[in-house]
Amino acid sequence: MKVELLRANIGDAKELHAMQVKAFKELLEKYQDFNTSPANENVEKVEARLKQDFTFYYFICIGQQKVGAIRIVDKKETAKNKRISPIFILPEFQGKGAAQKAIRLCEEVHGSENWELSTILQESKNCHLYEKMGYRQTGKTEVINERLTLVFYEKREEDRI
Repeated sequence: MKVELLRANIGDAKELHAMQVKAFKELLEKYQDFNTSPANENVEKVEARLKQDFTFYYFICIGQQKVGAIRIVDKKETAKNKRISPIFILPEFQGKGAAQKAIRLCEEVHGSENWELSTILQESKNCHLYEKMGYRQTGKTEVINERLTLVFYEKREEDRI
């Protein structure tokens, strides 16, 4: 399966938002994290991010099909981490390796060292994906509610696989 990235722009905000809501809807229902879930964000928040000069949104594509998206925060500062926030794959395309390939492509574009992200501690498949990709838990967590805890990851140059 060939995965490609397609750079999104401000004109793609509504499409990105609709995909994000669809991709995170099940997690929102499961964890009830109304203040932090990407499924509960409005389109204006996506538009605001797209306007940031340090934000890079990419559609994740299999062939001509947009199956998800990834946002990279890259301020292009030496020794500063780049951040993945968020990455999502539409439910019908999950579990096929698209997220892993998209992360690798982003690392090729933005550099393979100094990355960070956070994910839901209770979602073991997400944690496994990032750990398989060379990310290591930082030890920092943030309790969002009684159901959900965020866990923070980092990938340094020495963690490359």
